[in-house]
Amino acid sequence: MRRLNLDQLHSFSLVITHGSFSAAAERLGLSQPAISLQIRQLEQRLGVRLIERVGKRAKASAAGLVLLEHSRHIDAAVEGALHAMQHQAEGVSGRIALGTGATACIHLLPPLLRRLKASFPALDVRVSTGHTRDILKAVEDNRLDLALVTLPASGPSLQITPLLQDPFVAIFAAGEPDLPLAVNPASLATRPLVLFDAGSSTRRLIDDWFLQGGQDPRPIMELGSIEAIKEMVAAGLGCSLVPRMAVTAEHHRRELQVLALQSPLIRTLAIAVRQDKPLSRGLQHLLQHLNTLSIDERTRF
Repeated sequence: MRRLNLDQLHSFSLVITHGSFSAAAERLGLSQPAISLQIRQLEQRLGVRLIERVGKRAKASAAGLVLLEHSRHIDAAVEGALHAMQHQAEGVSGRIALGTGATACIHLLPPLLRRLKASFPALDVRVSTGHTRDILKAVEDNRLDLALVTLPASGPSLQITPLLQDPFVAIFAAGEPDLPLAVNPASLATRPLVLFDAGSSTRRLIDDWFLQGGQDPRPIMELGSIEAIKEMVAAGLGCSLVPRMAVTAEHHRRELQVLALQSPLIRTLAIAVRQDKPLSRGLQHLLQHLNTLSIDERTRF
């Protein structure tokens, strides 16, 4: 069966509501023969009689009453769609799927998303976390609209734009008495280490840092959560290397001792989108807000 013609369905509803073809024609600014033609075409399409004349008044047949009930739901759905499209045309709205790592999700994005929500209440940004390779695959598959990931990152259909650099720091328990005078691969390799899990881009950067210093770290724990790492260190179970953004809050500094690295270790965060991704107004504003992200003493591109 061919799809219903919404104009014909609307004309049918008006004929029943007002009791005549002429009244419906007047409401729609059409001629009475035009309305009659629409009703005939609708009846032919459905294969049933929809309108009966009772005296001078047009009333719905049994089949017409069933269709009339459905038409009310259809009208409500159409009005909802038109209302939603009006919001899209007049303002910034819709849903955006953003992927990122857990550290950036916890320590970098909340203030940005709060500002974005205050400016554009109808814009719905959904955030998911995961490893860089999985997030990039989701962007390539168009399951995510964009991603904030740690470099290196690549994809044949992706546009990767470096955004900011985030230096690492070493963290120790607040009561740790024997801190190294210089924090480098050699001074940390002999200590119990609590590091990110081996499947993450962040862990690969850390392993490369140790390797460049001629060390082969053997962590006592490998965790996927930055918060879990900090808790283990705060409990005196080891030390770690973490992005500085994760320990900038004052309450973290009361629980942890944070030291700069003698041999710098820096990760680069970048924005990844499909090269052919249409940029809605909402997505454009999210990208603009991402470019306002701030880390203390950061290096911008």
